[in-house]
Amino acid sequence: MSEQGQSGGGLTESEVRKVAKLSRLELSDAEIADSAERLAAVLGYVDRLGEMDVEGVEPMAHPSDDSNRLDEDVPRDGLPTSVLTGMSPASEGDFVKVPKVIDGGGGA
Repeated sequence: MSEQGQSGGGLTESEVRKVAKLSRLELSDAEIADSAERLAAVLGYVDRLGEMDVEGVEPMAHPSDDSNRLDEDVPRDGLPTSVLTGMSPASEGDFVKVPKVIDGGGGA
């Protein structure tokens, strides 16, 4: 494919190389040709979306009207220590026993 020639999808090699550079991608010549076709397909789909009749459709940031439920920030009692240590795989007294992760691990 020549520098000025069109790929099958209507994008030039130089346009694809520019997009690749902006995307910080290193593409081989074969990947440039493949990417030209794939990018052209994406742009064609975007063109199709532009043809949609959206008259009267309000813009939205999210497809549902759900919102975050924010409970009142009130301190509450935590679980009793015996319950927490009972849920853990290993405990020692009132403490949860975990594997050593500092200095390369190697036991608790």
